[in-house]
Amino acid sequence: MSALFDLTGRRAVVTGANRGIGFGMALALAEAGADIIGISSQMPASGSDIEQAVLERGRQYRGIACDLSDAEATADLAAELRGAEVDILVNNAGAILRAPSAEHPMEWFERIVRIDLTSQFALAQAVGASMLERGRGKIIFTASLLSFQGGINVPGYAAAKSGIAGLVKALSNEWSGQGLNVNAIAPGYIATDNTQALRDDPDRSQAILDRIPANRWGTPADIGGATVFLASPASDYVNGIVLPVDGGWLGR
Repeated sequence: MSALFDLTGRRAVVTGANRGIGFGMALALAEAGADIIGISSQMPASGSDIEQAVLERGRQYRGIACDLSDAEATADLAAELRGAEVDILVNNAGAILRAPSAEHPMEWFERIVRIDLTSQFALAQAVGASMLERGRGKIIFTASLLSFQGGINVPGYAAAKSGIAGLVKALSNEWSGQGLNVNAIAPGYIATDNTQALRDDPDRSQAILDRIPANRWGTPADIGGATVFLASPASDYVNGIVLPVDGGWLGR
């Protein structure tokens, strides 16, 4: 492996690592040499699929369960991670709730913003403070195509993911000169359990494919490659960007 992409000896935290995109991100980081702390609301302390995959690649693993909709639990996790000498933070965990905006329950909006934006800042703030003390670190957020577009029936999600794009720039403006790289990845349509219903609908699936120049759904591995790049020395002069990994969707 090129030294530019070698993460041997690095400790990476990945939220939402239990499945889907987060699983792919954690797996890719482990394959590049990083030890993994996997976090999810239902993450078992041991015995998870991601733990097995990481250990099979000769890396160390620790699982932590945390409900990021719970402000107190998030604060406790942030304090724990601040003392863990984290080299790479992947703020990936998220949620989405759908209802027309005129009928969208306020508690839904607040819950999604809490999970998808507020908790992300809490973890970045705590881990970033530790990174600043050591003069190096990589922070990667999972943004969305709705960091660029508005979506339909998902006002909380669109607001939170637009907020992530702004937060990345704000943190990068403050921290880039102190050895930290803060960036985000905006996944396109990725084949995970979250998109299973869309893929099972022939008409909807074909309409999506017709809009993607690459003419295929993305995979978690596609996001994993971008994650390794942004976590590695190869991206040391990359700051404050939201990198679309979308098969060309936004360019259409």
